[in-house]
Amino acid sequence: MALQESGHSFVSVEFEVFGKVQGVYFTKYCRDRSTELDIVGWVKNSKRGTIMGKMQGPKSNVEVMIAWLSNEGSPGSKIERCDLINFEYLARKEFNGFSIRF
Repeated sequence: MALQESGHSFVSVEFEVFGKVQGVYFTKYCRDRSTELDIVGWVKNSKRGTIMGKMQGPKSNVEVMIAWLSNEGSPGSKIERCDLINFEYLARKEFNGFSIRF
C-alpha cells in the first residue's frame, strides 16, 4: 500500500552527472529507471561530456533517483559526482513521461 504524501506531493530538480557517463547507455538506463519510479522529465548528453536532465515526481521517488544518479548509474558508468540545482515543490508535474533529448 502506497503512502500518501500530504501538501506538495511533487518535487522538481535539475541534475548534472559527472564522470564516465557517456557511451555507457546512461541516458537509456536513466529513462527506464525514472519510468519505473513514476518520474517525468528528460535527460541528455551534454557537449561537456556530462549527463544533464530535469526530473519531477513524488519526493520519495525523486530521492531514490538522486541516489541512483549519484552512486549507481548504468553498468559501465563511473560516477564522480551529481550536482543538483533548482529544487522546487510543484502542485503538478509539467511533463508527460520521461524522454531522452538530443
